[in-house]
Amino acid sequence: MAIGIYDSGIGGLTVYKAVAAYFKKQDLIYLGDVARVPYGNRSKETIIRYSVECASFLKEKYNISALIAACNTISSHAIPDLDNSLNIPVLGVIKPGAKYAVDLTKNKKIGVLGTHATVNSKSYIHAIKEILPDAQVYQQACPLFVPLVEEAVISGKMAETVVEETLKNIAETGIDTVILGCTHYPVLKDLIAKYLPNVSIVDSTHYIIEDIKKLNLSDTEKGLREVLVTDDTPAFLSLKNILVGNVPVQVVDINK
Repeated sequence: MAIGIYDSGIGGLTVYKAVAAYFKKQDLIYLGDVARVPYGNRSKETIIRYSVECASFLKEKYNISALIAACNTISSHAIPDLDNSLNIPVLGVIKPGAKYAVDLTKNKKIGVLGTHATVNSKSYIHAIKEILPDAQVYQQACPLFVPLVEEAVISGKMAETVVEETLKNIAETGIDTVILGCTHYPVLKDLIAKYLPNVSIVDSTHYIIEDIKKLNLSDTEKGLREVLVTDDTPAFLSLKNILVGNVPVQVVDINK
């Protein structure tokens, strides 16, 4: 049985890459809902509906044994509904990132970069303060980051200008740690580091591995890899090749 990894677009491939590197004998099925990206500016009800549709497709068609919601927006809004509809373990990316940020911070000032939906949910604030009640948490919505990544504009003048302008306010807060609260954002990590110097950057992608290990899933013989998308774009293929190499991409209709 396979692990399903689901995101609104290409960002979750950063999670897929980390999981594939560690769990070499696990079958992995990635689904990117490229046709409806971004989720971050959708209503909570729409995010939940999209999430249940995509996750149910993976469960019914591929008989996945666990699901990783490789998207902070999905993790912020849809985990309870996914738990109820799938009846398999569902892992999000909020708690692993919050825990590691708390471990790293020295001055208890933690930044969160995310979509409007993730920021408005305050999921990271709740997760951080559950561990470190006196933490000061500064959130910054970054609505242009996902479009940059989805269009493969990850370097050059336009990308630099967008990142610099977006981070101006949070750069003045005195944070010593910042969470990349969207799985698209690690693709922009070098630029983010440039405009947040001397700030520890937390990419929760790598810390979800510990949660997966606790599931004690059985290995398979081959460790099959599949990447599914709801729409096929040149930008997706370009970044897919950069992130995970020559893994075949299949376009699927989740409503069939």
